[in-house]
Amino acid sequence: MAINNTLIGASDTIILDVPAGKKYAVSTILVCNYAPTTSTTYDSSFDMHVIKTSGGVKGNANKVLNNVEMPAQETFSFNTERLILEEGDRVLLISPDADKLSAVISYLEV
Repeated sequence: MAINNTLIGASDTIILDVPAGKKYAVSTILVCNYAPTTSTTYDSSFDMHVIKTSGGVKGNANKVLNNVEMPAQETFSFNTERLILEEGDRVLLISPDADKLSAVISYLEV
């Protein structure tokens, strides 16, 4: 099993990009609002897109999660659905805030 960790930016943030000749099964995606306090000024949100092939672009047709609210100091878990991704497929997250959210994706090669 492998993991990728990254900060989610206010621009497209690719958390997994399947390389040539590989196929991955995603087991869990965790998104954390790492705010130092529970103040609502630290609340945020995010969208998640699963994009087929390296030529695909982000759009409503591949949006999997829309405007998920992330209160300060909370964690969101996407682990009840499994995703099977092939060469060139990508998982992309985006937030309106560049400095509040982090993501961990856990996957294995199939």
